[in-house]
Amino acid sequence: MAVMWGDRLKNPGRRSEELVSVIDFAPTLLEIAGINGESGGMQPIEGNSFMDIIMDDVNPEIDRSCLLMGKERHDVGRPDDQGYPMRSILKDGFLYIRNYEPDRWPAGNPETGYMNIDGSPTKTEIIKSRHNPATKYFWDLSMGKRDDAELYDIVHDPLCMNNLHGVAEYGVLEKTLEKEMTERLKSQGDPRMYGRGDIFDKYPNMCKSRMYWNRTRAGEEVPATWITPTDFDPL
Repeated sequence: MAVMWGDRLKNPGRRSEELVSVIDFAPTLLEIAGINGESGGMQPIEGNSFMDIIMDDVNPEIDRSCLLMGKERHDVGRPDDQGYPMRSILKDGFLYIRNYEPDRWPAGNPETGYMNIDGSPTKTEIIKSRHNPATKYFWDLSMGKRDDAELYDIVHDPLCMNNLHGVAEYGVLEKTLEKEMTERLKSQGDPRMYGRGDIFDKYPNMCKSRMYWNRTRAGEEVPATWITPTDFDPL
């Protein structure tokens, strides 16, 4: 992330290794605007302002030792509009990811055109690469199914190409990251940590393309303008 704020930015040109997340933007902007959200009737905000980083005066009381990230359903394209649930933790230069439904397709089902990826010439070429053993790895990396867990050394492997999950040398680290991630998510009341992850798939999708997989399997023509029909790729 890059920050530009004219002469208001203290010591411009520096690089900070502090971890910030999307949930930190709202409290930062509120602080910049001089607005106290809660006193103004806003609901409590989970994130923390990173004005201290902008002003080069890091607040040691803010826990930025790790980042938690998660995903449930981002798009349609799987049976019953199922999602692809993931949780992850970034800490000390390592990214640990837990994929809770590894039998599902991460980018959406092939027969509905991998609907979690917008249509583009690049996407079309990657889909074509599946049919050539020499280039299939492009498809594997972009659209193939994933392990139930992933571990990456983002310092030496920033593009996350080498999954260290299951490598004995990293076994203790992986278990430590998984434990911390689970404990933090439990403290936040994440339903998936308590065996109630199915609740996310039960929330109805209200877009016009909802239940796309089911409806197209039944022969209905359903509009989905962000994908290219020729990208439908039945295996």
